[in-house]
Amino acid sequence: MGHISQNLNPQQYIKGNQMNDSFEQIKQSIITYFRGVRTEWGKITWPERHQVVVETCFVIAIVIIFTMYIYGIDKIFEQLFKLITK
Repeated sequence: MGHISQNLNPQQYIKGNQMNDSFEQIKQSIITYFRGVRTEWGKITWPERHQVVVETCFVIAIVIIFTMYIYGIDKIFEQLFKLITK
């Protein structure tokens, strides 16, 4: 049964071993999870650099266009409010 401290009765010793077993199960689950992540990581098909650059430029262009559009609408409403409040 192993070494039992004089401060622990057999039931406390068994609970301690159950906690160690539980900890080991959790540890093994985490290790298994990360092994699976490593395996799946290798299956990823990464886009080519050219594709990433083109799509990034496209997104930046769309953001700039929409920003200018919203700025224009804001200026139109600003002028309308100035006319109304005169």
